Amino acid sequence: MAAPSISINSAAQVLRPPQDGLPYMRANRAAELRTDAGALSLTGGLIDGFEAAAGAQLQIDAEGCAVIPGFVDCHTHLPFAGWRADEYNLKVTGASYEQIAQAGGGIKSSAIALDQASDDEVIEQAQGLADEMLRHGTTTFETKSGYGMSVEGEMRALALAARLDQSVAQQTASTALLAHALPADYDVDGWMAEVALMAAQVAHERSASALDIYVESVAFDNEQLRKMGELAKQHGFDLRAHVEQFNTNRSVPVALEMGARSVDHLACLDPDDLPALAESECAAVLLPGAEFLGKEEVAPGRELADAGAITVIATDANPGTSPIVSMPLIIGLAVRRYGWTALEALLSATLNPAWLLRCSDVTGSLETGKRADVVILDGPIENIAYRFGHNPVAAVICGGELVHVREDWKEHVSGEL
Repeated sequence: MAAPSISINSAAQVLRPPQDGLPYMRANRAAELRTDAGALSLTGGLIDGFEAAAGAQLQIDAEGCAVIPGFVDCHTHLPFAGWRADEYNLKVTGASYEQIAQAGGGIKSSAIALDQASDDEVIEQAQGLADEMLRHGTTTFETKSGYGMSVEGEMRALALAARLDQSVAQQTASTALLAHALPADYDVDGWMAEVALMAAQVAHERSASALDIYVESVAFDNEQLRKMGELAKQHGFDLRAHVEQFNTNRSVPVALEMGARSVDHLACLDPDDLPALAESECAAVLLPGAEFLGKEEVAPGRELADAGAITVIATDANPGTSPIVSMPLIIGLAVRRYGWTALEALLSATLNPAWLLRCSDVTGSLETGKRADVVILDGPIENIAYRFGHNPVAAVICGGELVHVREDWKEHVSGEL
């Protein structure tokens, strides 16, 4: 069934790039984003133009509202099983992430939960979270393996991610986080040998588009990062890396050398590594939810933006360090903690993460011919961060389908299908 024609009328702001066809924008250009008043017409699941369409099947009154692209959440750990609220209680009363991990918590705890849950239980939880994400404006999100911690477990996690993709309204992109934590029965060399075999299998099955690794004192080091980069090049994957979350390991130069598509976390980024990252085509993915809930260092978001990095923000949705799925909440944290403008945060939540996931030719900005992934806010753009904790999303259109309208906003929609 074809998506209906939709006309979004009389918006106070329509967020558009300064020109069409930009694959990404460096953060020091965010002020060039356009926020003129206007309208938006959608036909056949695509953006048709920027004028009202009187004959559209659905008419949406957006007076006083902002119309923006759907959010792209490019760093989540869905699908996973269960939660770790008990660990959060330990964390807020003084235990460090490393202490919790060494006591058998952290990633290993989630691996046990995933192993003990049925496929249906995992998918049911993930679908519920994806629906919550949709109500907060996320129309594209990334999935990851990483909680399998065995060959069979990692392959299962990727299969579950593929099943999730088929059962949600959003587009998804799959990442194979094959080096997340070291399984108990392996040393580092032994597990990396298994990772090499898994990478070949994932490439053959095309079950992921990127390889990922966690470089930290409780995980892997820069030597393994280099090996993962070699595997990515060998099999045609993008390389992503969790780096500099709790310690300064000088992983960014290694990641850049290996052609990484992104480096994620960066709370402990060495200042000497910032200029090269900012000048590169490697996205700097910041995760303010994990920083805030984990009482981590604050990533140098202001410095990265001023230096012209390809900045990105994401929820890091996971059961341990960032049990958050709301991109508006993440935008609020980024604006306050990094000293960003609302436009810098929105760029980092739309076009730039779409580029990272290699779909900015399809989504991430409002341009004629792109997929109709559109969010209508209940007020101006600036209110996203200002009304912290309020969900400003009044309506969501995903792939041209009106998939969510907030109960108190339904009177703004008229027409028949």
